[in-house]
Amino acid sequence: MSVDTYVFAERAGGQARPILFTFHGTGGDEQQFHRFGGDLMPEATVISPRGDVSEYGALRFFKRRAEGQYDMADLARATDKMAGFIREQTEAHGATAVIGLGYSNGANILANVLIEYPGLVDAAVLMHPLIPFTPKDGALFGTDVLITAGQHDPICPAGLTERLAEHLVGQGASVTIDWHEGGHELRQSEVTAVQAFLARFA
Repeated sequence: MSVDTYVFAERAGGQARPILFTFHGTGGDEQQFHRFGGDLMPEATVISPRGDVSEYGALRFFKRRAEGQYDMADLARATDKMAGFIREQTEAHGATAVIGLGYSNGANILANVLIEYPGLVDAAVLMHPLIPFTPKDGALFGTDVLITAGQHDPICPAGLTERLAEHLVGQGASVTIDWHEGGHELRQSEVTAVQAFLARFA
């Protein structure tokens, strides 16, 4: 695999349609949400990259030093690389809107792309994100974000989820949080919330 790109799954959509990028969680791969993305947005192009970092055999998008402790240099590398990949694929497909959907580690790389490259992504679904640092400021006016989270998530504490949402709102993004009573697992209520959110862009 080239250092400049990713292995990825692709499903071409119709002309003058949105492009949807899906990002897997730790231990997943490019197929984890690829079909799900296609079901959510049948006429969109769906691009699903595979993380290029292996943590004891589990694929991720960037390195970490421990649970909740990121390798910030590698996060910066991965964010720059992902932003370039998103831009390249968007231009190649002539997409009318750029939408991202990520879970856990996939939500984290997507969130950091939003933060570091304002305006690159028009709408984002962040499922159980964790940004355990103070993000930088950036104009996010016109960006729509749905965050889904568990109120008792041991990996992504509710307080940090709320802090991320407050930061994005403070930068001008329109943010909705959909909570469930559980932990880090995905629940049907989240799927329903994601379907309703993405229906506006289908």
